[in-house]
Amino acid sequence: MDRGSGLITAAVLATAVLFAVGFALGCGKDGPHADPVVGRGSTVVVAVESEHDVLPNVLDLDFLTFLPLAKRNAEGELEGRLAESWEPSADYREWTIHLRTDVYWEDGTQVTAHDVKFTLDLLDHPDREYPGFESVVVDDATLSIRPPNAMLFLDDIVYYPRHLLEGLDPGEFWSWDFWFQPVGNGPYRFVRYVPETLIEFEASPDYYGPQPRIERVIVKFVGKAELTELLAGTADIVEGNPSQISLIENDPRFRVYREIRPAARAIYWKNDHPVFLDPEVRRALTLAIDRPQLARVLHLPPDIPITDGPLTLRQLYRGEHAAPLPYDPDAARRLLRAAGWTDADGDDLLERDGREFRFTASVRPGNGLEELAVYVQDYLRRVGVQMEIEILEGAVIWEKQFSGDFEALFTIQQNGVHAHVRDFGRGNNTGYESQEGFELIDQMAATADPDERDRLHLELATLFRQELPVTRLLPWDWTTFAHRRIQGSSSPLGSTIDPFGTYMDELWVEED
Repeated sequence: MDRGSGLITAAVLATAVLFAVGFALGCGKDGPHADPVVGRGSTVVVAVESEHDVLPNVLDLDFLTFLPLAKRNAEGELEGRLAESWEPSADYREWTIHLRTDVYWEDGTQVTAHDVKFTLDLLDHPDREYPGFESVVVDDATLSIRPPNAMLFLDDIVYYPRHLLEGLDPGEFWSWDFWFQPVGNGPYRFVRYVPETLIEFEASPDYYGPQPRIERVIVKFVGKAELTELLAGTADIVEGNPSQISLIENDPRFRVYREIRPAARAIYWKNDHPVFLDPEVRRALTLAIDRPQLARVLHLPPDIPITDGPLTLRQLYRGEHAAPLPYDPDAARRLLRAAGWTDADGDDLLERDGREFRFTASVRPGNGLEELAVYVQDYLRRVGVQMEIEILEGAVIWEKQFSGDFEALFTIQQNGVHAHVRDFGRGNNTGYESQEGFELIDQMAATADPDERDRLHLELATLFRQELPVTRLLPWDWTTFAHRRIQGSSSPLGSTIDPFGTYMDELWVEED
């Protein structure tokens, strides 16, 4: 999975916090798979590819040492951390935040609203992730915040010490020495950094909340050997990918965690391309693809929520989405025939007006998209459509998507109003033209009311189910492999252990 290049948050954080912890998973040791991960007490080892993944853009690791305003519980509801309470304005555009007064930086300085404002102002620097925050300090424990585009910010941003950082050049953000010896206020504190080897954290005795049950967290840099480290017993948690699940799921030492997200692995059709102009053709292509079988290919749960239109995080969590179009190749053939596509020469490839139904799909690597493209190619060939596959690197794919220089594109359809505006709003590069769709997306961008956004997403999803400007194949998910000794992670949508620390302080270790 591509990770966003941001110390303060990564794209993964906005949804990762939904899947809270708190339910034991059990543990055991079976036959020849004797447990090699013993004797480390309550130390947990996370293996990552390289320190580029974590330093200086620490990503989720900063949730070990720094606090957000709030985090999600097992029901998906926000619970205060740095913030004690908060109230939105009637239009949800402005938030009044009341901070706890018993939180201190490790050097003994009290955390105040000035630290929160400093961090939000830092985000407004041209090199940062989220420009456009407006904040006003009311007093040391209270401030008013207007987030850009009515984005949710309570649980996906951590905050930094103004008194230690305010004199530093924001333009040198990524190279600040502070990231190699941070002073935080979270459940863990920094211990040491060994270049190209590891970062070590330990439970902070000064943390305001309950002491973490895992005493020590070590992040090892292991190159491409993450899975090898797990299998050898020298790591407890690693990021996985769908192609590795078969190597792990039947090994009683480990558990596979799949965190389901509102975004989706999808095929963007170039809607103004000659073969994709007709919505009935796009519907036929969708009907020709056996998406439940694709879920089995990627080892996703059988009840995975496949959808034909965008949805919000709340709707995903509540199961509020319409049933997707079924797998129906016969209906696909009928629709294609009605649109004028026939096999006149008997070569099993459809033609119309002397043109074969043939196109090239550009595929973004990772997230199982290459595997899905191969299966989709086979499904489409069965109804007389030839899809050629070209695998391109991420930067090239992004350029194709944002310029509209593609015929079909396997990528991740992001959730969120900004993504809808970019990909399917007025002036989009996918060739989508729908006044009704444009108006719904305009209304989404104009409101910050979460109930209203849910309603508009439902209407847009209903429209997309008719027009199929994009075929959503499977939900985007995050795969983690963990040793069974790690306890405390579960969720209704597919359990996850966040390997980079968002909920590390709520997990625990049980040895055999």
